[in-house]
Amino acid sequence: MPKILIDADACPVKDECYKVAARHDLKVFVVANRLLQAPRHPMIERVLVPQGPDAADDWIAERAEPGTIVVTADIPLAARCVKAGAFVVAPNGKVFDDASIGMALAMRDLMEDLRATGAVSGGPKGFSPRDRSAFLSALERGVQQARRRQD
Repeated sequence: MPKILIDADACPVKDECYKVAARHDLKVFVVANRLLQAPRHPMIERVLVPQGPDAADDWIAERAEPGTIVVTADIPLAARCVKAGAFVVAPNGKVFDDASIGMALAMRDLMEDLRATGAVSGGPKGFSPRDRSAFLSALERGVQQARRRQD
């Protein structure tokens, strides 16, 4: 059965995940190192991981597999999950796959270096309604892909 794993800290599309999961009767795991609000529903499980670097990422990566949908903006976590065969989508609707993850990692490293030298300041652009719409479309494609893998 396909499932959705959400890297929930600072994830702006949790509600959208819950709605899509309910429509398709999918289990959702909301993973964070602090207690987050989530609807009380038997198909939604809150996973509280210990404090510490990468605890949530490790929990998610260990459970990522073909037929799993991972929602994260964390590029190194996305790379681990793509390698495991999961469908990985960022909250802005960007899908990470074998063809795109290498470039995403390289851009992340480049931007980190540029910020460290002061050549670039600031972070990513703000989250928009267009991003939310792109995410919903990508998540729906991910659910369909996960279902096909399960058949």
